Amino acid sequence: MPSNFKSLPIVDVSGLYSADPAARQRVADAIGAASRDSGFLYVVGHPIKDETRARLLAATKAFFARPAEEKMKSYIGLSKSHSGYVPPGEEVFYGQKPDRKEAFDVSLDVPEDDPDVVSGRTPMLGPVQWPDDAEFKAAVGGYYAEVADLARTLFRGFALALDLPETYFEAYLKKPPSQLRLIHYPFAPDAPADEPGIGAHTDYECFTILWPTAPGLEVMNGAGEWIDAPPIDGGFVINIGDMMEAWTNGTFVATSHRVRKVKEERYSFPYFAACDYHTLVKPLPQFVSPGEKPKFEPLVAGDHLLAQTAQTFQYLKKRIDAGTFKLPESARKLSSFGQEAIHASTDR
Repeated sequence: MPSNFKSLPIVDVSGLYSADPAARQRVADAIGAASRDSGFLYVVGHPIKDETRARLLAATKAFFARPAEEKMKSYIGLSKSHSGYVPPGEEVFYGQKPDRKEAFDVSLDVPEDDPDVVSGRTPMLGPVQWPDDAEFKAAVGGYYAEVADLARTLFRGFALALDLPETYFEAYLKKPPSQLRLIHYPFAPDAPADEPGIGAHTDYECFTILWPTAPGLEVMNGAGEWIDAPPIDGGFVINIGDMMEAWTNGTFVATSHRVRKVKEERYSFPYFAACDYHTLVKPLPQFVSPGEKPKFEPLVAGDHLLAQTAQTFQYLKKRIDAGTFKLPESARKLSSFGQEAIHASTDR
């Protein structure tokens, strides 16, 4: 359980790029403290330029300004690798109301003839379903490459925070199905007061690197209270996901979060840092006391990602109902991680 925090810590991660091991360890210790206490933090001192983010935002605004019929030409349900346009109401978390956001989902762009794609054993990997827009592809692809590099650096920081070899996670990052979402929350003054921007949830992967353009994100503390997490100048929001919580046997917290009804138009760019599809994630021995039963059963990273995704997207739910798609046998229900399940009666 996280603490009863009221705000999120800010960590300067520039030391992770230092040649001095002690400097890298100091940053890692700060990341570890935040991961144990709240599961959320801000990071500054990263190398991603303002120009890269500005180009991403401009391309995103231009795409979402298109007519609906144009955007639906890239509908995610037409993709073989879960990429493309996500219209409002497509994504619904269990027991919650449809939200008004629209999105465009991008993953690692893997060619059709890649052996993993040909095998059919990695459903979340494959060619990205790009719209017919060269600038969109260049802007989004350029940002994806830079934020993926930042994620690899943060993975090294997390390894040090866990007293693991600094390169521990690199063995699981050969071809990860890490997803970047371009999310648009339109201003909706006539929406019901209790209608969310996006419902309460935890993130499925190892951790998330989020750049929001406006307030709206709320994080649940240990008392079940919703705490504002507004954007800070030049920074990113980092939060722990299901995989890292499982690897640490709950030492690092996958904290539940949501986006409340937006008071202004808002764009949000979460990058979900995943590990390779067939990675077996189970609590590391140092987090399980002798004679203690681990809190989490082993799970396959890609299967967990696929199962959680299939339980929230309408096009995949329809395939399940039609019998053309089956959940992995190891599929867990939504909200199986984090503290949100404990506070299920909390107002959403």
